[in-house]
Amino acid sequence: MSPLRTPPSSRPERWCADAGDATLAELRVPPDARRERRFEVACAMTVRLSMDVDTSASIQSETGDAWHEMTVHVNGAKQWSRRIGTSNPGHWDGLDYRFAATVPVGQALHVRVQVAARGALRRSLLVEADEL
Repeated sequence: MSPLRTPPSSRPERWCADAGDATLAELRVPPDARRERRFEVACAMTVRLSMDVDTSASIQSETGDAWHEMTVHVNGAKQWSRRIGTSNPGHWDGLDYRFAATVPVGQALHVRVQVAARGALRRSLLVEADEL
């Protein structure tokens, strides 16, 4: 008698890590022993440059501007990094990065996103993976 097998789900996987205003978000997609998977991964951060933020040199970068940055690591390897000037006083600004990732049979996907800001307040940090 052969063992019963569950048919693969027809519903695509969706994974999310919402880190709020933290500096680090980690998304771990566990391995699947039966199939290779492909995900679209979206990483997004937002910051707020307050109208009343002190813009003195003590809180600014070497160039004298407020900035925010995001660095993305996938399975331990640096995938992407960017630092830009923060603008839009009194409202929000941000960075986002999207990429496709193929996850082989039996392997996990680990996305680590680290953010930093100077002269701006962190608002949100979100990492999502949607199976294609």
